[in-house]
Amino acid sequence: MRVSLIARNSGLTVSPGLRERVRRPGYLNRLAKAEDLAPLFKNDDYIGWSGFTGVGYPKSVPTAIANHVESNNLQADPSTKKKFNLFVGASVGPEVEDRWARLDMIARRYPHQVGKEIAKGINAGRIEFADKHLSMFPQDLTYGYYSLRKNHGDPTKPLDWAIAEATAITEEGYIVPGASVGATPEILQSADKIIIEVNTLLPNLEGLHDINHSFVPPNRLPYVVTHPQDRIGLTAIPIDPDRVVAIVESRHPDNTGTNAPENAESKAIASHLIEFLSSEVDAGRLPKNLLPLQSGIGNVANSIIGGLADGPFEQVQVWTEVLQDTFIRFFDSGKLAFATATSIRFSPEGFDHFYAHWSEYKDRLLLRSQQVANSPELIRRLGVIAMNTPLEVDIYAHANSTNALGSRMLNGLGGSADFLRNAKLSIMHTPSSRPTKTDPTGISCIVPFCSHVDQTEHDLDIIVTEQGLADVRGLSPRERAPIIIEKCAHPDYKDILKEYYDRALFECLKKGSAHEPHMLKNALKFHINLEEHGTMKIKNWD
Repeated sequence: MRVSLIARNSGLTVSPGLRERVRRPGYLNRLAKAEDLAPLFKNDDYIGWSGFTGVGYPKSVPTAIANHVESNNLQADPSTKKKFNLFVGASVGPEVEDRWARLDMIARRYPHQVGKEIAKGINAGRIEFADKHLSMFPQDLTYGYYSLRKNHGDPTKPLDWAIAEATAITEEGYIVPGASVGATPEILQSADKIIIEVNTLLPNLEGLHDINHSFVPPNRLPYVVTHPQDRIGLTAIPIDPDRVVAIVESRHPDNTGTNAPENAESKAIASHLIEFLSSEVDAGRLPKNLLPLQSGIGNVANSIIGGLADGPFEQVQVWTEVLQDTFIRFFDSGKLAFATATSIRFSPEGFDHFYAHWSEYKDRLLLRSQQVANSPELIRRLGVIAMNTPLEVDIYAHANSTNALGSRMLNGLGGSADFLRNAKLSIMHTPSSRPTKTDPTGISCIVPFCSHVDQTEHDLDIIVTEQGLADVRGLSPRERAPIIIEKCAHPDYKDILKEYYDRALFECLKKGSAHEPHMLKNALKFHINLEEHGTMKIKNWD
């Protein structure tokens, strides 16, 4: 296949920018146009993309494939229809992923996604989606777990294609990623054929990455990391040059958009958390510079990092998945000493600032693969302080991060459970309620029983809303419930949650089953009432 591609595209002109970035001359002989590659992709192909949280994903080739499908009206006829099995470390830009979903081009999607169209396809039953911890996805891919039902190709190469974005290619032919690593090393390792999009619009980010090869048992090696700044790998992703079938020059930016803005609720949550962390330092349970921090995505996470930039802690370190714009402020405050992640998801303005001041940040930052960034063993060894946002938390500290009303998939679990189960401090932060169109108080985020459980009561230490903070470390379930209700529930729901707990306790004590009291007939009454009447404000428990 590679020979025919070279012959077809041998007349393409190599731009000066591309020639500077591609330091292995032989690759330039494989230069191709994205639109010429599009017809090569067959129905039911298994395709891996680089990218993580909308950064570092291929733009030109996926767009060309969608253009080819749409312009030729391929989806109108079952005999020509093309649906692909798509594997990406996390989410990518909506202009490619959501477009593929809208054109019904995705048969399967693993392990995490963000986008209205792809969520719509999953919930309509058109797209098969298997949620998975982000630390486990890359290894399961190399084990071949996602291709057990694939009836074509090399079983040692579970993916037919990998399409990866690079900001440079080394003399060895290795790939220097952009602002994310994610599962790209394992996707490239698992692919029969590789297409590299060299993005000459972005700066060459060589030196930002720490890349490890993924081995399978019994040959796996330990990650010898004792501090966030420890390097244990290479600055580029090794690949077999013989599997590279084409090089495409790209000049498209990452489509990140703006970050979620802070508001009064998120600032109140941040204030409660900073006060709590200060008390832990005063009690001697944390050092003065804390321990490495992990922070999720969203306005609460933004507020917490922004609050830390103005807070009392110096020489803070970060071990996380994703860095957002407030991390720039944290760096610039002088209080953030070092950060490691698997992705940088800045707004366009944030990236402009970051690239313009690259020399100021490059020695204080490191990007790793998600298998390392989310490694449970490393999270536990480093004593990470994990902070994530759920959809809902119940009175015993189970949390739901994925399925609204127990069934409707939102974005996927991501890496929250990787961190929360293994962190020194496992913190869930959420508004106490979320307004609806008909109710200013809206949906309670503190419920009697979660409609779906992603993080169990065994994993969580701290629950915090704008109302207050509940420290449930060392407490039995019966001790937790009153504290979570009192400290975290919205005033509109506090009394009715107390009544649920009191009645459940009374009934379960009579039955001799009062370890974690529930009234099964009423445990999901908040959710049932929301479906039937548009509100969680039930009239009574009878």
